[in-house]
Amino acid sequence: MSRHGSMHISRRPKNTGKTLKRLLGYTFRDYKFHFAAVVLFIVISSVAGVKGSMFIQTVIDDYLAPMLATGSRDFTPLINAILVMIGIYAAGVISAFLYNRIMILVGQGVLKQIRDDMFSVMQKLPVSYFDTHSHGDTMSRYTNDTDTLRQMITQGVPQTFSSLITIISVLIAMLTTSIPLSIVVLLVVGLILIISKNITGKSSKFFIDQQKSLGRANGFIEEHINGQKVVKVFCHEEKIKAEFDEINDELCYNTTHANILANILMPIMGNMGHVQYVLLAMSGGLMAIWGVPGITVGVIAAFLQLSKSFTMPISQMSQQVNSIIMALAGAERIFELIDEKPEEDSGYVKLVNAKLTDGELKEASERTGVWAWKHPHGDGSITYTKLEGDILLENVDFGYVPEKTVLHDISIFAKPGQKIALVGATGAGKTTITNLLTRFYDIADGKVRYDGININKIKKSDLRASLGMVLQDTHLFTGTVMENIRYGRLDASDEEVFAAAKLANADGFIKMLPEGYNTILRGSGSGLSQGQRQLLAIARAAVSDPPVMILDEATSSIDTRTERIVQKGMDSLMKGRTVFVIAHRLSTIQNSDVIMVMDQGRIIERGSHEELLAKKGKYYQLYNGSFEPEES
Repeated sequence: MSRHGSMHISRRPKNTGKTLKRLLGYTFRDYKFHFAAVVLFIVISSVAGVKGSMFIQTVIDDYLAPMLATGSRDFTPLINAILVMIGIYAAGVISAFLYNRIMILVGQGVLKQIRDDMFSVMQKLPVSYFDTHSHGDTMSRYTNDTDTLRQMITQGVPQTFSSLITIISVLIAMLTTSIPLSIVVLLVVGLILIISKNITGKSSKFFIDQQKSLGRANGFIEEHINGQKVVKVFCHEEKIKAEFDEINDELCYNTTHANILANILMPIMGNMGHVQYVLLAMSGGLMAIWGVPGITVGVIAAFLQLSKSFTMPISQMSQQVNSIIMALAGAERIFELIDEKPEEDSGYVKLVNAKLTDGELKEASERTGVWAWKHPHGDGSITYTKLEGDILLENVDFGYVPEKTVLHDISIFAKPGQKIALVGATGAGKTTITNLLTRFYDIADGKVRYDGININKIKKSDLRASLGMVLQDTHLFTGTVMENIRYGRLDASDEEVFAAAKLANADGFIKMLPEGYNTILRGSGSGLSQGQRQLLAIARAAVSDPPVMILDEATSSIDTRTERIVQKGMDSLMKGRTVFVIAHRLSTIQNSDVIMVMDQGRIIERGSHEELLAKKGKYYQLYNGSFEPEES
């Protein structure tokens, strides 16, 4: 399996009852009164429709037939009855309008809450989740899966419930009017249900496959949008197009067959309705001729209308089966994300502002520029340890998966203010060490201490707040330059942002931008050069003012001239801080206090630049170009 893992795709729901119960929980939590109103309006709308069908019998048998028999021309009773019916129909129309409006409100409200829950959970997931799950698939849960839910809540549920109420109401009306004619209708309806079941069973399979293909297509597109430069560099446009054509053909095939089967259902139902209409007219006419009790012209006319009102909702319910299955499958995927285990954090040591009071370190309510670890103990006492940036990794072993260890017996000592450099080939484990310092992953064995405190005891948010990072791939957010720098510390003043930019050597180019610090950046700063983006990343780290900095290949993707500018910014940033530098340009790390040479997850050499050259080992080979390390 790749680093991003296999793509999770839509499928037939495993536990329909449980999923439906959770969805109803969202609905009834905030919208139970809305839902009760919807049920009431649906009942009124359905009953009004049935009442309209029965009115045909009343008009013929109670008004027209007597008038024809007596020759009366008094239309007043008939007009009064018609006015009453107009009122009933109006109530039905208004009710239908209201319940559809309410369901749109309920549907969008439920989806908003679900998206809020998904995003809230996503912020608490460990980095390992995003390393092992396709980003395109995660996005599909926010878009495709929530859209199927929207259709089910706003259309499928009310239409299905309305159809069910209509079917029950019509059935009661038919049985109370004429049992013989009801039997004729039920026989045809039984045949309709058998046909419907076979068609929906086949179409639902294609609808599920359609969602599967759509997920693959989204993942493929997302991956190749991000990698478009690589595709063009290696001239793989035709190859990628061929691969996408294959995925797109599969999507087209599944979608076409799903919709063919779904769309032939209504014509078949319609024609079966016509067959029922003819059979009902023939059998009703014969019964009337034979003098079957209770069969009148009005009853036959009413039954012809009722039969349509009976088969139409059955057809509508059959059409909704596939959308409901897809929506429940999508809901399961959404709940899978919501149910993902959040990042564990058993830490209890917090980072606080501190000040010296009577020679003793105490917690301060205001920002002092001095930080301390607030360490509560089992006996109720609290000790404060000044944040210095003293890092110790002792005999550390680690593997991304338990069966494969990638770091072996790693020991690193970084005293406050020291610059530690890590060099080595791809896969040597350099970046993995920084992942352990930030606790994106936890060690399998050994100890990691920060100012003498086991980092497992430090709350992860506080631990990460004490660390600054500048990565090779700089990510900027849509917003102003000022906002992107302030992302390092949201409560930083404008003056602190300006100072951080000057420290990072970024102030000069920022002032040359169209709107200066208020220039809007989009697309991760696509209008800036790689070096300018790196300078903003350094400024962002500087404004957070961390005692420990991690520089992971921060200058590897920029030219030598730009590197000198960026290096000045980094040198300013590194002053007085404990720094871990990962670099393949050895010129940037010669002044490091300690250089660690890594190979296959082990530290094979350590020492200063001069000491390692004197050993004439692996570092000597790297420095003289006989072996060029790559980024890990």
